[in-house]
Amino acid sequence: MPARIVVIGGGIGGLLTANLLAKRLDRTQATITLVDATGMHVFQPGWLYVALDKANARWLARDTRSLLRREVRLVIDQASHIDVAHRRVDLTRGDQLEFDYLVVATGAALAHDEIPGLRLATHDFYSSAGAERLREALRGFEGGNLVVSVPSMPFKCPPAPVEFTLLVDEYLRKRGVRDRTRIIYVSPLDRVFPIASVAGLVDDLYLRHGIEARMGFRLQRVEKNTLISDTGDQQPFDLAVSIPPNRGAPIAIASGLGNEQGWIPADPRTLAVRGAKDVYVVGDASDLPTSKNGSTAHFEAPRVAEQIVAAVEGRVPNPVRSRYRGLVICPFEVGGGKATVLAFDYDRPPRPLRPNRFWHAATWLFNRTYWLTVKNGRL
Repeated sequence: MPARIVVIGGGIGGLLTANLLAKRLDRTQATITLVDATGMHVFQPGWLYVALDKANARWLARDTRSLLRREVRLVIDQASHIDVAHRRVDLTRGDQLEFDYLVVATGAALAHDEIPGLRLATHDFYSSAGAERLREALRGFEGGNLVVSVPSMPFKCPPAPVEFTLLVDEYLRKRGVRDRTRIIYVSPLDRVFPIASVAGLVDDLYLRHGIEARMGFRLQRVEKNTLISDTGDQQPFDLAVSIPPNRGAPIAIASGLGNEQGWIPADPRTLAVRGAKDVYVVGDASDLPTSKNGSTAHFEAPRVAEQIVAAVEGRVPNPVRSRYRGLVICPFEVGGGKATVLAFDYDRPPRPLRPNRFWHAATWLFNRTYWLTVKNGRL
């Protein structure tokens, strides 16, 4: 009887894992089912460019079926509960999927309402609607305090708010309103960029572009165009852009797999969910001590695929192909047609190269070829 493999989530982690499995296992060996709530896949890094009027949101979404190999069955429904003991996934419409192997790739959920006033008073670029709303606000912005706020960690794509501040500086200069604008970066951390080896580069860029930084500011609520910290400190704004608090998907808590914030505890090398046999997690959903971004999922998916394929074939997993070492390769836009790249793993911190036009061009090339990468199960 073919092994039953279920993948929950149609983001980059789920799509890539399902396609890699389908490339390596035929239908006599396994049935592969991907569950996706919407049936549409979105290239999320593109939302930053939508907000800054550099991309159209319609270009960033494609039908999930068009990105899957034909061997993968697509179920468009919301997974509501995972019953690990009975090897079953419950769907919102009442159906159930039994599994022998399960991959959880449910991503991160936005939790605006954890901070009173955040949803209505601030903008973000962490959804298509949010990016388009921010784009319209920036088009009409004529100066004042533009505040970029990071309320809490972790969140998807840690460089994103820093990239935004540098790119919005360029955007406002082109519009001729930068000299009437204070750009203020607000964060609960003690430095702008959390990784020490990158912090100096970012501090230098902020100084060069006249971007202010206010550290140790733990946002508690938003009232009357003012950010208010847990100690009562205030930061007034004319336009505020805030990274919404990120949490694990509700299904993780509902199924008893997630911690108090919904992140799923997993082995950092095998990506096996702790306490759940033959269940793996890929992408933002885990509690792993590495960056939450698409690159992470790109490097995790082949490791999980190798372990499942080996189990189906009745062999020991290849020790090189099945072990994740925390590898992340993250492009980092700095404006002026330049970018750098952050490459690191569990044991080696990033050593960013001097920003240059090559990495900016490489970033845009990857954005253009992304769809082929996903469908063909390539890195």
